[in-house]
Amino acid sequence: MVTLTIDEQKVTVPEGTSVLEAAWKIGIDIPSLCYLKGLNEVGTCRVCVVEIEGSKTLQASCVYPVTEGLVVRTNTPKVLKARRTALQLLLSEHPQDCLSCYRNMNCELQALAHRFNILEIPFCGEKKEPPNDDKSVAVMREPAKCIRCRRCIAVCSEVQQAFVYSAVHRGFDSMVSPAFGLSLDDVACITCGQCANVCPTAAIHEPDNTKEVWEALHDPEKWVVVQVAPSIRVTLGEEFGLPIGSVVTGQLVAALRRLGFDKVFDTDFTADLTIMEEGHEFLEKLKNGGPFPHLSSCSPGWVKYCEHFYPEMLSHVSTVKSPHSMFGALAKTYHAEKIGVDPARMVVVSVMPCTAKKYEINRPEMTDSGFKDVDVVITTRELARMIREAGLDFINLPEEEFDEPLGIASGAGLIFGATGGVLEAALRTIYELETGKEFPLPQYEQSLRGMDGLKEAEVEMPQGLIRVGIAHGTGNAKQILEKIKAGEKYHFVEIMGCPGGCVGGGGQPILSFRRGWEGSMDYRMDRADSLYKAEQELPYRKSHENPEIKKIYREFLGHPLSEISHKLLHTSYTARSRYPQKVVD
Repeated sequence: MVTLTIDEQKVTVPEGTSVLEAAWKIGIDIPSLCYLKGLNEVGTCRVCVVEIEGSKTLQASCVYPVTEGLVVRTNTPKVLKARRTALQLLLSEHPQDCLSCYRNMNCELQALAHRFNILEIPFCGEKKEPPNDDKSVAVMREPAKCIRCRRCIAVCSEVQQAFVYSAVHRGFDSMVSPAFGLSLDDVACITCGQCANVCPTAAIHEPDNTKEVWEALHDPEKWVVVQVAPSIRVTLGEEFGLPIGSVVTGQLVAALRRLGFDKVFDTDFTADLTIMEEGHEFLEKLKNGGPFPHLSSCSPGWVKYCEHFYPEMLSHVSTVKSPHSMFGALAKTYHAEKIGVDPARMVVVSVMPCTAKKYEINRPEMTDSGFKDVDVVITTRELARMIREAGLDFINLPEEEFDEPLGIASGAGLIFGATGGVLEAALRTIYELETGKEFPLPQYEQSLRGMDGLKEAEVEMPQGLIRVGIAHGTGNAKQILEKIKAGEKYHFVEIMGCPGGCVGGGGQPILSFRRGWEGSMDYRMDRADSLYKAEQELPYRKSHENPEIKKIYREFLGHPLSEISHKLLHTSYTARSRYPQKVVD
């Protein structure tokens, strides 16, 4: 342990701690723009500079390690002038469109300009005006708003290991970009949106599809249904000032009805259906001796990662569609027939935690209903904008219930939103179908819940001991896939593309100003804990117990893995190059 003095206050912290982190521990908020704890500690923005006694120059506190007896001053005239100058220089080349910017009121650069009372910019010089990259349907870039903090490089390379971004050029022309200035659509971007989550400005964000939703809602010829992913109910409240992990299911349903949707359904219903299809798919492999491992398929970001980086593993990926894609196919077939609505009139909107879902609905495979299965995907952030635009007092809305029948779900479907939830839900059903006994849940909770990047356990089945694994974030997926390639044996592996699973999705609320979350899993765990608590209050906790699941098989699908199930609920994948075509040429 090391004791130092910051602004006349003594603080004792572990050796190796940065001055920035030491200051936070005693309530001193040193500002920063580039810093992400344990991930992007590079000192490039110079906003976090401090005075160190004995040093002739200011030091970047995020990369300056504490030493015994160190004396630090964080608010001297010299420090404040340096920070203001750094911010003014950034603002001098930044677009001045705050009022119409995607990140207005949630921009870290804007917030620091306000904090330091910057009312004028004394510098006037040339501005770069690179074109926007809006070719991708899932993630778009506005390079003019990039402040070169390199957070996107860090999360894409270190956490997701897709290596899409790098710093290019030098001096005034320096910028962060995919190789050769190509579009994200032309490189091995997995569309996970993690770069958008850590970007301090609007340099990276999802395309806004709210206009399409409003147009559909205002068209009297359209029948507009909406489905809500499991994790949305524990994250949307953050957009309206509620604590992380607040459960707002009832208010969410009420808000969607007031926006004008004809039916409000729950993606948890088709999460239950996913378990029935994928569970039986896995049971067939168990009975036939493989092929193993069986890899989950619910996360489109993970699927695209596999297509680019591990195409040789695609034959192991479950053919089951993601729950929201299943829902779209059933809404325009089973549900449309039940209510007597022409599916050509039906518009299916998905509220998702995930930017990759925007990409997924445009895959040519997702048209098994005879139409585009899901018409529009909006993220948690986009839904919050629609609610604010409609003038709804979200927090005080009276709670309402999802519509039936596609709104009835079990707890197993609900926990899909957290890493490990898919595997846990599958084991609850598989184990009981095979043994006639309940799955030993306490044992599972101890070994396979939580935010460790890689988890594994063994489960006793009639066919013998099976080994299961969990990975979240594609960097962790790479680790487990390399272990498999090296000969390690797994039977069932759940992989989620985003850290923490859907609770950490690329379309979830951005926590720019909540100090201490950077680089940690704590806020994702808070969200996941809320899902697990909400799950315990539901009348059904296993997918095969859901009466509406039994009904849809009885009335429409026949049985799991039936011909019509394969047509509507299963899909295929495409091996893709990890290199841009320009490099190949």
